[in-house]
Amino acid sequence: MDEMEEELKCPVCGSFYREPIILPCSHNICLACARNILVQTPDAESPQSSRASGSGVSDYDYLDLDKMSLYSEADSGYGSYGGFVSAPTTPCQKSPNGVRVFPPTVPQPPPQQHLLPQLGSLPPIPRNSCITCPQCHRSLILDDRGLRGFPKNRVLEGVVDRYQQGKAAALKCQLCEKSPKEASVMCEQCDVFYCDPCRMRCHPPRGPLAKHRLVPPAQGRISRRASPRKISTCTEHELENLSMYCVQCKTPVCYQCLEEGKHGTHEVKALGAMWKLHKGQLSQALNGLSDRATEAKEFLVQLRNMVQHIQENGVEFEACLVAQCDALIDALNRRKAQLLARVTKEHEHKLKVVRDQISHCTVKLRQTTGLMEYCLEVIKENDPSGFLQISDALIRRVHVTEGQWGKGTLTPRMTSDFDLTLDSGPLLQTIHQLDFVQMKVPAAPMLQLEECCTQNNSATLSWKQPPLSTIAVDGYILELDDGNGGPFREVYVGTETICTVDGLHFNSTYRSRVKAFNGSGVGQYSKTLIMQTSETGLPPCDIQAISTVAWFTFDPVSAHPDIILSNDNLTVTCSSYDDRVVMGNSAFSRGVHYWEMTIDRYDNHPDPAFGIARGDVLKDVMLGKDDKAWAMYVDNNRSWFMHNNSHTNRTDGGISKGSTIGVLLDFSRGIVIFLLNDEQQGPVAFEALEGVYYPAISINRNVQVTLHTGLAIPDFYTPGEADPAGSVC
Repeated sequence: MDEMEEELKCPVCGSFYREPIILPCSHNICLACARNILVQTPDAESPQSSRASGSGVSDYDYLDLDKMSLYSEADSGYGSYGGFVSAPTTPCQKSPNGVRVFPPTVPQPPPQQHLLPQLGSLPPIPRNSCITCPQCHRSLILDDRGLRGFPKNRVLEGVVDRYQQGKAAALKCQLCEKSPKEASVMCEQCDVFYCDPCRMRCHPPRGPLAKHRLVPPAQGRISRRASPRKISTCTEHELENLSMYCVQCKTPVCYQCLEEGKHGTHEVKALGAMWKLHKGQLSQALNGLSDRATEAKEFLVQLRNMVQHIQENGVEFEACLVAQCDALIDALNRRKAQLLARVTKEHEHKLKVVRDQISHCTVKLRQTTGLMEYCLEVIKENDPSGFLQISDALIRRVHVTEGQWGKGTLTPRMTSDFDLTLDSGPLLQTIHQLDFVQMKVPAAPMLQLEECCTQNNSATLSWKQPPLSTIAVDGYILELDDGNGGPFREVYVGTETICTVDGLHFNSTYRSRVKAFNGSGVGQYSKTLIMQTSETGLPPCDIQAISTVAWFTFDPVSAHPDIILSNDNLTVTCSSYDDRVVMGNSAFSRGVHYWEMTIDRYDNHPDPAFGIARGDVLKDVMLGKDDKAWAMYVDNNRSWFMHNNSHTNRTDGGISKGSTIGVLLDFSRGIVIFLLNDEQQGPVAFEALEGVYYPAISINRNVQVTLHTGLAIPDFYTPGEADPAGSVC
């Protein structure tokens, strides 16, 4: 019930509706609030012929909102609806656009006082008064009846009463501004609940208010509930009760309205019957709205679950991110320790080398100094013979010692600089570029069924990614089975979202599915789509063979260059006197197929050949000359069957302009039958046929042929076993 509370509050005062009236736009407003927002236009601008009437919406003349600017921010006289609960502010007498606002002319109560005077004590509405709906901003001019011309919404008033009475909580004061306190009394005349401070301030026991009866809140609720329901009376004829309903004006009317008013010529129905009818319509409308509300509740549950999942996933993802960054920091610390160990090793090595050199030089310098001092003492001696005895040896020692201090001896073996330079640039760049990458596989694609179709032995499939999927896709993989319930195989890999697969079996049911992939892997398969190639129908005798109605044309791509095609590739001739081969653009491998060719031109008695061929048949010789074709060639008198240059079954009967050649290919028995002018030409031409075959003919420039496809098999033919004579049953 709490959700309904906003429906029961006036858009002007924000409190529960009190004596609500219905505006022509179907919105509601309190009667007192309606008086507070009345405005008056100058007499010269008011349309004299436009006056409000309670009989229907069409009677109101809605003002030009751009001209009136009743709800413009610049119009200070219509800037606030807040004058009902608290003391109304005094609007300016005239706004810049010429609209003048009339505040309530009732005596102003003391501050914070909330009085509801009786309707009869209200002053008359000024002429040319206008009211604007606070919800839809539609404006209208009031007639002489003023606000009494609007019907009272007794249903809404009753709902508000029941809602307030049904509240189990304690009754609150209706005049507290912020946090309403518990009501202590209710005034039966004012019909207002007061707490003690508000009663002393707004309802003092003196003056006219001294005669009002104050009762406990619970007793006031009971008296409200027991008040008699007002009788519905006509707004035009206040003494008449509403008993009928005008269908055209969509409003209740009385008998006097039918006799004197404009409703006399309108269609009217009994009020009770229309009441029940509209209740039923509202119930039906509520059923649909209830379904939407149920869906909305389920959707909200889904969203709330998503909030919970997002929070859980967020915590998990943050923990994972912290763990990954901590792992990077640990790895960097380990590498730091390794690099520091190398620096320490280099430091110790340099110190060792320098210290060893210092020690070596110290010893050598001590020896040199000793030798020098000894030689100086020897030089001081005055014994020539004794000096000469040792002088040569001393000279040699001095030279040897000097040689030991030769080049490089007094050069440091190690520099004091460290030749190690840490290359941290790439790592810093990598750290700066550290970001999130897509590590999830794509979601399963959605097949677009409205764009998937089959035609003859081709299938077109279309798909797309789910609408809310943000995962990058590098491409798609389309898979089909073999048309006989076998395993799936890949038929397309690429970035396109639509693909046509040709060369499928006729009259076959294929299963198809698609999946997406990216750098992280391959996603899930889409739903499996089952597709049927070509249209099928049962032959005259309902046995285990199905005839396939196929449409195809001649194929200009695989045809010999001398072949000339026209009529949407259905008519063919040749520019050469030699025989040239052209095939159909569809291949057959199962089912029963029949097509015909009419002779449009036949000159000089050539030998055109008609039949079937493999895809790699020779194109520059007569059809049937190699082992890739099975054909019947015919002239103006007779015909022959030919395969691998072997001629068999000569049969009388030739062709001329207007003749028709038919080819019947039955894979259920593996045979080919030829027809000439709707009659079988010879016995069964070829048997034990298996695999994939294309319709084919060979002609030269003396012949022109038109192809006819999509034909049913001849009436005389019943798929079945051939008799010993080679004819068919």
